[in-house]
Amino acid sequence: MSESSVSGVREISVASAFAGMRSVSPVVFRAGCPDCRGSFELAAGALRLVIGATSRTTFYSFTCPDCGATVRKPAGERIVELLTGGGVRTLRLHTP
Repeated sequence: MSESSVSGVREISVASAFAGMRSVSPVVFRAGCPDCRGSFELAAGALRLVIGATSRTTFYSFTCPDCGATVRKPAGERIVELLTGGGVRTLRLHTP
């Protein structure tokens, strides 16, 4: 490990940070349905993320497990970061 320029902070590689881990808990995301007002947790596989050229074309979607409605919500930078980091399948739209 190497000392960083910030006193008392050490840099560590991802490999060494996770060395010795045997399993990782599945990531779940809290979500809500605007139709039925249900609140629930979804696994990464239940969500889809679409990253478009603008904030208006970047969103995530899922099917409500309570009422079956298709839900589509905007995804800002932080949401995109969380979803991609959690293993949500992502589609990147390319504009001509």
